[in-house]
Amino acid sequence: MKSKYVLLASALLISVATFAQKDQIKAAEKALKAGNAQEAITILQGAEAASATAPDAEKAQFNFVKGNIYMALADKNQDADINYAYAAKSYQDVLEIEKKAGKLKFTDQANMTIFNIKSKYLNTAVDISKNMQNVELECLTSTKKILEDYKLTLNANSQKEIDQLLDKKRADIVNCEEVVRSKYVLSAKKLYDAYLLDKKDTINLYYAASTYVNAKEYEKAYNAYDELKKLNYSGKGTNYYALNKISGDEDFFVDMKERDQRVKFGTHEKPRNEVVPSKRGEIYKNMALILVQNGKIAEAKKAVAEARAANPDDTSLVLTEANLYLDTKDYDTYKKLITEVLAQSPNDADLVFNLGVISYNAKKSADTSVDEALASSLKATKLGKIEESKSFAKAAKDASILSQNSEIEAEKYYKRAIEIKSDYVNAYLNLAILKLDADKKLFEEIQKLGNSEKDNKRYEVLKKQREAVFTSALPYLEKASELDGTNEEVKGTLLSVYRALEMTEKAKALKAKMKK
Repeated sequence: MKSKYVLLASALLISVATFAQKDQIKAAEKALKAGNAQEAITILQGAEAASATAPDAEKAQFNFVKGNIYMALADKNQDADINYAYAAKSYQDVLEIEKKAGKLKFTDQANMTIFNIKSKYLNTAVDISKNMQNVELECLTSTKKILEDYKLTLNANSQKEIDQLLDKKRADIVNCEEVVRSKYVLSAKKLYDAYLLDKKDTINLYYAASTYVNAKEYEKAYNAYDELKKLNYSGKGTNYYALNKISGDEDFFVDMKERDQRVKFGTHEKPRNEVVPSKRGEIYKNMALILVQNGKIAEAKKAVAEARAANPDDTSLVLTEANLYLDTKDYDTYKKLITEVLAQSPNDADLVFNLGVISYNAKKSADTSVDEALASSLKATKLGKIEESKSFAKAAKDASILSQNSEIEAEKYYKRAIEIKSDYVNAYLNLAILKLDADKKLFEEIQKLGNSEKDNKRYEVLKKQREAVFTSALPYLEKASELDGTNEEVKGTLLSVYRALEMTEKAKALKAKMKK
């Protein structure tokens, strides 16, 4: 008989607690409507313990109100990042509770607000990305820094003072790099938070991983890529575009149906589809590079090999594996893989173009090796270490041969890509860049010349060599500009070449187009 009284007493306690919680929720809602979000959260915290034993309907209401309060605080910029996260967690709890209970009173509103929070995260990430170049430029060329540097230069009476100025400028650059890095970190976090709110939208996880790479947060990048790997994410698909008749801009559409409707309504024209290739190769490549950076070369090779076994038809992974063996200077395996991938898809323009990119990167890496080996050889000679100097000189010669061969291969692949696809803009552009690379050393040598008769003669020789370089790049730049009239980078480079070759009329005409 006594146990019945105990059960009755317990039931009464729960009932009283439930009524108390209802009153607190109502009081919190009243405070929120009055604009007192901080008071509302304080009231609601008093009902936190009771909510654990409350019926599902009241648990859902409690979490929904809590989410609304945190949203109100965040919208007032009161610890916005923290409060948006708390709000999202509260709304997710609402979804879980109502799904389990089978009663969806607050689910639609909770879903809508979660979507709004996700949009805020994504908009912040996009804004950071758009302004990144401006952030870096402002940091390096702010008026204050320019004035400080100018004053220091005026007062520099010795080499020591000039060196101090240079040290200060280097410190400014390092500080700017940290400013930029911190922006990338924030952008990556927003993208990852957006993914956590909607894990079906895996593209945000991919963007988060890529942005963590830019932020040099390699462990977080690797973990995000690893998550994509476990999801077997490829990112392959189709993008849909059409030209907006009012703005003149090309708009992106999520699906063909929506795009075609806008064209039918007459607001858009010139619809086009863009095939988005698989991103698996890039994902595994970046994972492998992070592993290589950490000295885990064998693990990197194993990871890419496993990826190929799981996705045998994904040629991007063969390119990744080839690139890995190239980076680790296993040239025999690299050539074997390249031969294999070409045999599989000899007429795939994108594939052939990517082979050109790999060969170009090999050239750039070999050029760096040449410079480093020559510098080491010179240093060893000065120290009287003749054999060591010869060894470095041989390494420089080998790297130089690799650079020349890689340049020939890159040109061959880019030209082959154009044969397959005559309007391949990036192939024309990369051919121009490949040709223009030769100008760097010529320009550096000219900068070191004096005014002696010997130097003046050398200048004339170098000037003709530079003109030959610019002339070789010119047709590729003109074609790229013709195919993509909106690419300002191409136009800017083409304008520089026109001026270098003293093609005044063409330079004027292009400049006039660029002003429009």
